[in-house]
Amino acid sequence: MKANIEKQTSWAVIIIALFNIAFHLAVAGNLEYHRDELLYFSLGMHPAAGYATVPPLIGLVAWFVQNIFGYSIYAVRIIPAITSGIMIIIVARIARELGGSRYSELLAAIGFTISGFGLRTYGLYMPVFFDILFWSLCILWLIRYINTEDDKYLLLFGITAGFALLNKYLIGIMFAGLLIIIPFTVYRSLFRKRMFWVGILAAFIIFLPNLLWQINRGLPVFNHMSELNRTQLVHVDRVTFLKEQIMNPAWASVLTVEGIIFLLIGKRAPKFRFLGFLVLFVILSLLILRGKSYYTQGVWPFLIAAGAASFDLRLKTKFLKYLIPIMIVLLTVPLIPIAIPVYKSEGLVKYFSTIEKKYGLVIGRTFEDNSVHSLPQDYADMLGWEQLTRIADSAWGMIDDKKAAFIYCENYGQAGAITVIGEKYGLPEAVCFSESFRYWYPKQFEPDITSIVYINDKEPGADVKFLFRKVTKIGSITNRDAREYGTSVYLGQEPIDSFNKFWKIRTKDLPWR
Repeated sequence: MKANIEKQTSWAVIIIALFNIAFHLAVAGNLEYHRDELLYFSLGMHPAAGYATVPPLIGLVAWFVQNIFGYSIYAVRIIPAITSGIMIIIVARIARELGGSRYSELLAAIGFTISGFGLRTYGLYMPVFFDILFWSLCILWLIRYINTEDDKYLLLFGITAGFALLNKYLIGIMFAGLLIIIPFTVYRSLFRKRMFWVGILAAFIIFLPNLLWQINRGLPVFNHMSELNRTQLVHVDRVTFLKEQIMNPAWASVLTVEGIIFLLIGKRAPKFRFLGFLVLFVILSLLILRGKSYYTQGVWPFLIAAGAASFDLRLKTKFLKYLIPIMIVLLTVPLIPIAIPVYKSEGLVKYFSTIEKKYGLVIGRTFEDNSVHSLPQDYADMLGWEQLTRIADSAWGMIDDKKAAFIYCENYGQAGAITVIGEKYGLPEAVCFSESFRYWYPKQFEPDITSIVYINDKEPGADVKFLFRKVTKIGSITNRDAREYGTSVYLGQEPIDSFNKFWKIRTKDLPWR
């Protein structure tokens, strides 16, 4: 018999969803753009079927946003903020589909709203905010199919899967897990469903442009994964990875832990047990592959919903049911600045300093190189860009023949700042060999270059000193809390030889468009 679950979302959940959107937008301007946001938003100026390290969806959405809202920090963060509200509705619906009442919807909505990863993820324009959305939607369609036996959810799953792969390839681990686990369940018959294969075809068609782009360029995704494994994942500690599966959801962990217990050994939801094994498959796969601990966060909203449904079904007294969300909220409020910048930079520095002085804790302030700073790395990556762009604009203003000049940056954060923030100054798009910028550099300059604005960490490179007789330092980032503190802008003038001759040699082994 098909399950009949009430479809209307409660007004309380809708209010929480609207609050979540408003809250993310309210704090959006406390710090500047994030380094990675500047990269991903720059992709929107070059709509394509693929990019150096990510599929095309994040760039295509950026293009849409730029044409509707522009390039302000609120334009960059409006889609993640809106998506945070949509996620509240989805998480609440999953809790209800798992057998919970309206209480489970409310608890799931509160749990996701105050989760550390939910606060952080939906405050930034990066592929991960779409990634979590697509993981959650795919799981919702599976649960709806189980509850209703309606084949349309197989088609919706396929369509969602296609767009998910256009955003991040990581979700392929979930799909692999389903293909391995489902044949051992009572749902193996879905492989004989026509709509299942129609869904697979829909996913393939949606994903096909990026697949062809990858093949046409020699599958750069494998080069990226190899580089990522060599430079970052090789240092991942597997014991720490497992510990952080509980710690990373932060104060929503009480729900995620309850959720996995509910799915694996609970007696109230046996038909969803295979989803518990799917969660284990994802975690173990990433453990073996030395994935970063937050790579598993696609399953965390589902676990929050499962935990909410479990508490709803298990707790008998209203006192305990209402005590849980109240305690979660009360324990959360003092910790919110760790997840999302509710203060300006000075307030955040004071907040983290106070934690260290009172409790001896250096929370989140250790960078990738194990050095300790005044702010967490994510926050430090959200400072200094406005100043850098102003200095670059001053340097650009000193050039008489701007047709024979360009702005060069050493890393994608600097290039993104000039490209995105520079829009309001009328600066040209930066030239850079980092990330996807490597596809957009000019093959040759017409006319030949007579001046260059050069941006580097502290000192100009040897090439600049070799090519120009006159190299002048225009200014540097002075904010000590910024990760780019000390990054400087130089103006190179009076070329010694043809710049195009040097450029041809410099770029001969680089990919282009």
